[in-house]
Amino acid sequence: MHPFRRAGVRRLSWAPAPARQDEPDSVPIRLPAGKGKNVRPDGREAGRDVDTSRRRGENAFAMGAIASPKPVKLIVAMLSARADRLDAAADRLRRDCGPTDAASEIMPFDFTHYYDEQMGAGLLRQFLAFERLISPAQLVAIKRTTNRIEAEFAADRSGADGPARPVNLDPGYVAESKLVLASTKDFAHRVYLADGIYAEVTLRYVRGRWVAADHTFPDYASGRYDDFLTRARRILRSRAALKEPPR
Repeated sequence: MHPFRRAGVRRLSWAPAPARQDEPDSVPIRLPAGKGKNVRPDGREAGRDVDTSRRRGENAFAMGAIASPKPVKLIVAMLSARADRLDAAADRLRRDCGPTDAASEIMPFDFTHYYDEQMGAGLLRQFLAFERLISPAQLVAIKRTTNRIEAEFAADRSGADGPARPVNLDPGYVAESKLVLASTKDFAHRVYLADGIYAEVTLRYVRGRWVAADHTFPDYASGRYDDFLTRARRILRSRAALKEPPR
């Protein structure tokens, strides 16, 4: 005897119910204003066409089309114990990445002492934004370039008493909805890109402000960099309106 019957439980039949003779073969999906579009609950169009009927036996979703990513705004976060090294690093970055169109003020980096042993105390932070828009796919090559520039500064440091790491260069990009940073270190919140480089979404831009996640570095989560990031995002949007392709 089947265990369900022994326990007094009725067995369930998984056979499909027979179709009703009066049921139409195609069931229309009623959409609010914006017929034939993907419409949000508030009635606004999301901008992507969707099917307007569902046929019996067909899958209800439409596969997304593969498309090129939108151009993004390259930024580099620089860190050093000396302002003149920040200037030298900025000049070196412009040689490889092109001219800049925005720079933050030089700010004290006082959120952690993690870098003190290799870089010295009293660290300073400054951001650069680069004029040319890039494809997100270029972040791998750019991170490898900034690592090479860091190694050049370490090899050229003046005197045996100089820090082992005179400058720290962290590239990333600002998109309309997020800030992405590159890294050579894997972690739970990072995804692998290529050639030993990972990336993470450090901040999201939601309803006019930058929003941190659990994994966001304390200095980025503090809001101290928000003005610069918003300025870079504003420039990106103005350039995107001109449909400028990445270079």
